[in-house]
Order: sequence, then structure tokens, then C-alpha cells
Amino acid sequence: MTYQNIILHYPYSPLGITAPHVAVIQLNRPKVLNALSTDLMKELVNCLNTCDDNPEIHTIVLTGNDKAFAAGADIAEMATSTPIDQIIEQRFKSWTLLGMISKPIIAAVNGFALGGGCELAMSCDLIVAGDTAKFGQPEIKIGTLPGAGGTQRLTRAIGKSKAMWMILSGEMMDAQSALESGLVAKVFPAETLLAEAVEMAKIIATKAPVAIRLAKEAVNKAFETSLKDGMDFERRNFFLTFSSADQKEGMRAFLEKREAIYKGK
Repeated sequence: MTYQNIILHYPYSPLGITAPHVAVIQLNRPKVLNALSTDLMKELVNCLNTCDDNPEIHTIVLTGNDKAFAAGADIAEMATSTPIDQIIEQRFKSWTLLGMISKPIIAAVNGFALGGGCELAMSCDLIVAGDTAKFGQPEIKIGTLPGAGGTQRLTRAIGKSKAMWMILSGEMMDAQSALESGLVAKVFPAETLLAEAVEMAKIIATKAPVAIRLAKEAVNKAFETSLKDGMDFERRNFFLTFSSADQKEGMRAFLEKREAIYKGK
């Protein structure tokens, strides 16, 4: 499939990197710092679904370019919009569909991740950042507020006080502060970020696909329910792994002191 606003790299093997089970999706609107237009978001969801349906792909890396992961929503597209336009265009439908992807998605952020760009990164399963990355929710500066999860996900990630300051002031957070606040998992030199993100994706891709999917579900459930209900959900998913061939292979390989060969079943 041909995309206008994104590039799908699969199989991904630049500069001698071999990553047979990793797909890299690159946002590709460099002239507008990868502003998240409606068309881009639709293409992104379609591409993610394609990757999700491909049994050979185990992990996905989402990235932008050196200047920006995504500098926000496409303001030119939204400036004259009315509430009814928003409803008719189903502007947030693509964002809802992002949450239905079962495979792990790593956001590799260089440059700006602002507004919708920050929200898109937070919609992924984990974020890694280049040392020059900047995160922020500057919507307040243009007379509105985050609408794709910024007030919710940022607060859960870094706590009320820091999130309140970022959202009410529109100020940005640098990569090191994002690491210290728990927004990102790791920080790398900007020039090696993508290679490092792919290496992390490769580590995940070697694990049992069924267990990875169930573990992702369980972690996400922690943000949506009480501790008791979350523990019940975790145990249900734990029990479910024992019906998989991968669980039998993993434990057998451990006892036999060899590498497991998982088949995603």
C-alpha cells in the first residue's frame, strides 16, 4: 500500500541493522514538522492495522525526523472548524482506533513532540527520546486545550502538579526532565535514537507474542480500573498464557537451558 503522509519501513534493515520482526513507521510531512492532519492520522491507523495483522511483525517503532516527531495538530485544518465540523469529521476516531493495536508500539522522539505530537507519543506503549527532544502541550497558547488525551495521559505519566504547569503555561519539557519525570523510558544521543529504538524493539520481538499481547493489555488496564479489578485482570491473562504453545516452549527451553523458539500460538 502507498501512503502520502507516512513511510512504512518493513523489513527494516538500514546500515547493516537486521530487524526481521520490527516495522518502522515514519511520519513524513517534513515541511510542516509532521503536523497531524486528518489524512495523516487515517493513514497511520491503516498502516498500524496492516502491521498488527502481519504475523511476521512483532513490534512497531513510530518516529518522525530530526526536527520533529510531530509538532502538533494541523492548525490550518482546524482554525475555522466548528463543534459540528468536529463531530461530522469524526476527528478523534483515528485516536480511538490507535488504542486497539495489540502489538507493542515504541515512539522514538527526536525534536519536537508538541500538542497532538506529544499525545501521539503518549498513545504508544513506551517512549524513547533523543537528547534534543522537547515535549509539550502548548494548546493553551492558541486558545484551547489538549483534546486527544493530553490532560489525562500526561497527568498519569508525570503527576498532577507538573502536568498542570505544562498544560496551563504551555511550556516545554526537555528530554532529561521527561526521563526524570517518567514520561520517557530512555534517552539516547539524537543521532543514534532510531537505531537504539529498533534494538529495543528487537528485544521485545524475541519474546512470546501471545504473552506480549496479554502483558500489554494488563499494563494498560492499570490506568483504567481499581487495583483489585486490575489484579483480577492480570491473573486472568496469566492463566491464559498456560493455554499457549509458547508458554510450554518457553518453560521447556528454560529447563533445557536453550533459547526458546516461539511461534505465536
